[in-house]
Amino acid sequence: MDLLNTLVDKGLRRETPTREEALAVLRTSDDELLDVVAAAGKVRRHWFGRRVKLNYLVNLKSGLCPEDCSYCSQRLGSKAGILKYTWLKPDEASKAAAAGLAGGAKRVCLVASGRGPTDRDVDRVSDTIKAIKEQNEGVEVCACLGLLSDGQAERLREAGADAYNHNLNTSEATYADITTTHTYADRVETVQKAHAAGLSACSGLIAGMGESDEDLIDVVFSLRELDPDSVPVNFLIPFEGTPLAKEWNLTPQRCLRILAMVRFVCPDVEVRIAGGREVHLRTMQPLALHLANSIFLGDYLTSEGQAGKADLEMIADAGFEVEGADQVTLPEHRAAGAGGCGSHADAGGCGSQEGEKASAGGAHAASGCGAHAGSGCGSHEAAGCGSHEGAGCGSHEGGGVCGTSAAVPAAEPRTDLVAVRRRGAGTDLAPNA
Repeated sequence: MDLLNTLVDKGLRRETPTREEALAVLRTSDDELLDVVAAAGKVRRHWFGRRVKLNYLVNLKSGLCPEDCSYCSQRLGSKAGILKYTWLKPDEASKAAAAGLAGGAKRVCLVASGRGPTDRDVDRVSDTIKAIKEQNEGVEVCACLGLLSDGQAERLREAGADAYNHNLNTSEATYADITTTHTYADRVETVQKAHAAGLSACSGLIAGMGESDEDLIDVVFSLRELDPDSVPVNFLIPFEGTPLAKEWNLTPQRCLRILAMVRFVCPDVEVRIAGGREVHLRTMQPLALHLANSIFLGDYLTSEGQAGKADLEMIADAGFEVEGADQVTLPEHRAAGAGGCGSHADAGGCGSQEGEKASAGGAHAASGCGAHAGSGCGSHEAAGCGSHEGAGCGSHEGGGVCGTSAAVPAAEPRTDLVAVRRRGAGTDLAPNA
């Protein structure tokens, strides 16, 4: 297919596809799906080899958020029966993080619900960052605390944070339909503040909220312009008790096309499969590893994820390997400018395992939408109030539902795939890692 050959060539040169080319990826047929995955997989392997970065979420403060983000189980007025608790103490958060690190995660994402942190909250999180770093050599830490005020990103950086996550979530044109208590511009400004402070920027999207193909293209091109190092791709978990509970608009095929489109637009950026992969990709999760080079291990903010052991087995069975703490996530040309993230060893991932060398010269140097090398709490939640948790309990078999575009009727919803987290942070039970 000429389209795919063109997109592979552009991806290896870090050139931006046209909007029409990106839209065409979303509109390919199911018969063409494996060709799409194979093409985007060449771009993924060129920049990241067969490595998969593992990230681990710790929900520092759950529920009771004053923001009204429609997708979020922690939102104002949410009737979802999630865990609700105030700030974890630094030692509690560090203990929770240790479980994920023991499972192979190299980045810990510290998330807290709320509009944004007070200065006292920043002090609290700073103490937690220091505790985690003192007890775990080489760990990366990403904070996701909502909208930042002036000077707060700098303070987090001084405390040892490597990255900051704040997702754009959807297109600017439709943002007000999803959230009314803050604006799209507020989100952009927070990502810019993190960048300016020397933090690796992490910013992504949520698919499946009823948006059009054009909306998806808009937000991904906006992300490319913001140039984060890491782009989490969340698939909406329609939580009972939230305004979007009936939005089951995704299929596994649709999810794979979205991930492929993001990879083509953001070729050399850490693309993370975040919330919702277990619910919507289901048994096709291994195929998604050919498109994304990063996932969350274990549970999400307020929902359960696939068993950590199953994640590791999936990675190995698909022929991939867990990225080690001594490997740099981003390609060399990006890692040099990523605020503190992934600067361990030499830049693993620049060359391709297949010899597909791209001459960086002549490429639009501005790399892909990448940002923040790191992970970021990018799981639904990372969104505004830090919630959106993302995935369902992917361990219940079966499958969620999804249509191939907002206009296509979805199948019967699989609400049995969404399980509220009852273990880990904020409970006395062992976490899933």
